[in-house]
Amino acid sequence: MSLAQVDQHRRALTLGVVLLALGLVLVVVGIGIGSTGFKSVVAAWRDPVALQIVREIRLPRTLGAWLAGALLGLAGAVAQGLFRNPLADPYLLGSASGASLGVAVALVVFGASPASTQWVVRLGLTGAAFVGAVLAVLLTLLLARGVQQTLRLLLAGVIVGVVLGAAKDLITIASADLLQAIQAFMLGSTGLIGWSACGVMAALAVVCLVCAWALAPVLDGLALGEATARSLGLPLGAMRMALVAVLSMATGAAVAQTGLIAFVGLAAPHLVRSAVKTTHARLIVLSALMGGLLLMAADLLARWLVAPQELPVGVLTGVLGGSYLLWLMHRRSSRGGLS
Repeated sequence: MSLAQVDQHRRALTLGVVLLALGLVLVVVGIGIGSTGFKSVVAAWRDPVALQIVREIRLPRTLGAWLAGALLGLAGAVAQGLFRNPLADPYLLGSASGASLGVAVALVVFGASPASTQWVVRLGLTGAAFVGAVLAVLLTLLLARGVQQTLRLLLAGVIVGVVLGAAKDLITIASADLLQAIQAFMLGSTGLIGWSACGVMAALAVVCLVCAWALAPVLDGLALGEATARSLGLPLGAMRMALVAVLSMATGAAVAQTGLIAFVGLAAPHLVRSAVKTTHARLIVLSALMGGLLLMAADLLARWLVAPQELPVGVLTGVLGGSYLLWLMHRRSSRGGLS
C-alpha cells in the first residue's frame, strides 16, 4: 500500500469517526427539542409521561431522521457512480413520483382520512408509497429496455416521473380532500416516524449497505469508462441491474417513511468527496453517514426554528440544498470559464 493510499485511508477513517461523533451529539440534542425542551429529559428519570415523550416520540423520530438520511446518502452515492454524473439524484428513476402516486391511490381506494393517526392507516400508506416507488422503477427499466444504455435510462426516468406526477395531480384534483395529505407527503416530514419505521429502515439500510459495498468495484470500473470496465471482465448488464435495485430499495424505503426529502442524496456524496478522495466502497459508507447527519440536523432545525410549530423538513432541505447546488454549479462554471 502506497503512502497516498495510507493517507486516503486515514482521512476516510477520521471523517467517519467525526461524522459518527457529530451524529451522537445531535441525537442527544434531538431528544431535548420539543414543546417542553430538556425538561422532559431531566424529568424522564422520575416522570413516566416525560419518559414516554422522550422514548416513544423524540428518540425514534431523531434516529428515524438519521436512518432516512443515511438511505438517501447511500442512494445518492450509488446513483452518481452508476450514471457517472456528480449531479445525479436518487429520485432520477421516477421513484419519488411513483411513491406519491401510490399514496394518492391508497387514500382514494381505502377512503382514509388525511388526519388519521391509526397505525393501520399509516402502515398502509407506507406500503403504498414503497410499492409505487418500486413499480415506477420497473416501468422506467421497461421503457429503457434494461440498464445497458445510461442516457436512455435517465430519459425514461424523467418521462416516468413527469407522467406519474401528472397522474397524482389528477387524482388530487378529483378528490379535493386528499390535498392536505398529499401536500404533507410532498413536503416531507419525520413527524410520524416510530420504532417500527426505524426497524424497517435499519434492516433495509443494512441490506443496501452490504449490497452496495459488494458492488463498489463495479462503480470504480465505470468511473474509468465502460470500455475499461468491460476489459476488466465485469458483467456490466447484470451488475447495473443490481445497482439499480439497491438504489430503488434505499430510495423507496426512505420515501415511504418520510415523504419527499430533497437534495440530501445529492449533497451528501459531494460533501464527502470535497473532504476526502477515496474508492466507492468507502464513499458509499461515508455518504450514508453524511446523509444521516444532514437530515437529522435539518430535522432538528425544522423543529427548533419556529417552535412550538414545525417547518416541513423537506422544505428546509430544499432551500438549503438548492442554495448549495446553485453555489456548486456557479463554482464549476467559474472554473470552466477560467480554463
